[in-house]
Amino acid sequence: MEKKYSVVIHPSPEIIEDIKTMKEHLATKIGWFNSKNSVAHITICEFTTDDSQLDKFKQKLFNICDTFTPFQVHLDDFGSYESGAFFIAPSEESKKSLQPVMKKTQKALLLSNLKKSSDPHISISRKLTPENLKVASQLFTTIAMDFSCEEIILRELDPVKKQFFVIDKFPFGSNPQPELIQGSLF
Repeated sequence: MEKKYSVVIHPSPEIIEDIKTMKEHLATKIGWFNSKNSVAHITICEFTTDDSQLDKFKQKLFNICDTFTPFQVHLDDFGSYESGAFFIAPSEESKKSLQPVMKKTQKALLLSNLKKSSDPHISISRKLTPENLKVASQLFTTIAMDFSCEEIILRELDPVKKQFFVIDKFPFGSNPQPELIQGSLF
């Protein structure tokens, strides 16, 4: 049976709590919204596959994460998309660190049905009306948060709760490989 998975980066537990508080504060102003109960994360990609293939993808994630070295992420801005998403954005410097990790992870999974993210951000809400987007942008104006990015998280969608839950973590191994050797050995 096919299940839906997402590959993400979680900020620190403290930042996850802070963002949960921000979401609750926004909800007191505008009511329920998409992503209200979602745990704060930076999406790398989403895909569907059946159970029999999952170990193969876990191995690929383990292998690629072994080549990454931990780095600091500085969250310093808010932004929005036309789709009604309101989000926390990393600094330009942090984006430059996050994007190669996102791209290499997506490439390592070798999936045709990969839904990729190329713009690193932490959503506060999705699908807001223009009025509610304005409320959010007036409510939250400044931010300065830092966390150490040192692992990638694999999550599975609970089809009943419509929420992802963590099923595995892949720590960065600080073992960068020369670009040429990164091909498959099988």
